[in-house]
Amino acid sequence: MSCSIFLLFLALFVSILEQSVSVSNGSQREILRAISGQDGEKPDFAVELNATNFDSVLKETPAPYAIVEFFAHWCPACRNYKPQYEKVARLFNGANASHPGIILMTRVDCALTINSNLCDKFSVKYYPMLLWGPPKKFVGWDPKQENSEILTIERGRTADILLGWINKQLGSSYGFDDEKYENEHLQRNFSDPGQIAKAIYDVEEATSTAFGIILDQRMIKSKTRASLIKFLQLLVAHHPSKRCRKGSADILVDFDNLCPSEILLAKNEADSCSKKGTLGNYQICGEEVPRGYWMYCRGSKNDTRGFSCGLWVLLHSLSVRVEDGESDLAFRTTCDFIYNFFVCEECRQHFHGMCSSVSSPFKKARDFSLWLWSAHNQVNERLMKDEESPGTGDPEFPKVTWPPKQLCPSCYLNPRKTSDENSKIDWNENEVFKFLVSYYGKELVNLYKDKELQAGGGTEKTVNEELVASTNAVVVPLGAALAIAVASCAFGALACFWRSQQKNRKPRRSWN
Repeated sequence: MSCSIFLLFLALFVSILEQSVSVSNGSQREILRAISGQDGEKPDFAVELNATNFDSVLKETPAPYAIVEFFAHWCPACRNYKPQYEKVARLFNGANASHPGIILMTRVDCALTINSNLCDKFSVKYYPMLLWGPPKKFVGWDPKQENSEILTIERGRTADILLGWINKQLGSSYGFDDEKYENEHLQRNFSDPGQIAKAIYDVEEATSTAFGIILDQRMIKSKTRASLIKFLQLLVAHHPSKRCRKGSADILVDFDNLCPSEILLAKNEADSCSKKGTLGNYQICGEEVPRGYWMYCRGSKNDTRGFSCGLWVLLHSLSVRVEDGESDLAFRTTCDFIYNFFVCEECRQHFHGMCSSVSSPFKKARDFSLWLWSAHNQVNERLMKDEESPGTGDPEFPKVTWPPKQLCPSCYLNPRKTSDENSKIDWNENEVFKFLVSYYGKELVNLYKDKELQAGGGTEKTVNEELVASTNAVVVPLGAALAIAVASCAFGALACFWRSQQKNRKPRRSWN
């Protein structure tokens, strides 16, 4: 295909993305996070829903269960019940929740005209009325269907009774004195490959957290700006989350206006390139992220796993999605990003050393993916030794050689051989690569795919917008899908086109 035709496709890509850029003006309610009250009011932990966001919020939540309280703001009994409901909601909702990600607690005000049809749909006959069930079952709910998984909580008029009902339903033992992150739902069984599906939320959390750190620490400087641009291009093409691809594209398309290179060359840093500037208004993975907690990457202690785990999953997920022609550029982009923007100095230098040891360019995506896998095992091996004496590791999640035999017995040439050291294991690298592609490819996005299908989105939408296949091909929304699909080296082509496009841009109107 000629260069002019290819550039035409990419021009269409940028044009569509420019039309889709949106910056949040003002404060937005964030799912499962405590909302700061105004004028000294206590924050509400239960998420307020209405007819416009009911389906989208319940469809997107990672929580396996939801409670919806239907009430009327004029109802005295509802006002008296609110503190009881909030007492339970604070255990499950909010950044400081004791058990985040288990139950999404919400409320709908049926006295508002906008919610009339919604409340009629759920046959609300009295206030307050509480319904319980899997979030996806509330979406497109048919009151006539048999064997519905949505249950009415008949007796939940005090916090103690409601929490007791929840404990009986889940077989749990939650209490109001539970401390943050003290829970009995840690995912310890790594032999279950389905657990990685929950990591899609952690990949979004890690992406948003990393972007926030970069802005908070004012890390965009004249020498690091190009590195961030390249990493954003990598995210636009290959991030496993659609909303993170879109958010990265929103930032990338207008980056020259948001963080001009001329200012950085003159001052080395600028407010416009930090959280204080317009760039700080952009949400790289959407309004709901960061959520304030981890799912797959959640540790048994507050200071273990979390961000570092999520970042590793992100890097692995990128490595199995790039094409052969992109592999070396993706490798160098990843190395530069960690070197310039990872705030742990010792970790940064150690990773840089592993990158520097690569003497020849990668020609295959397989080579990059296996290098990252080997590097991760080297890091784990080093941390095993560093954490052993002071006991700073997570006792519930000790560092292990990856993948363990339970997950991939075929990855071991001699499965019966026992060894704690990666260097002494005889690996079947072909099987390791197959495992990585499956685990960090299609398994990682299964939860998104299932949610789309169960919510009635249809197979076509799932394939076209959500599913990133294990064949290393990525499909992104709208015209971008066509542009990137046309090129086998979309990431590199996007980088080249972006540079030429930015030189010829006309100043755009500022965001209000």
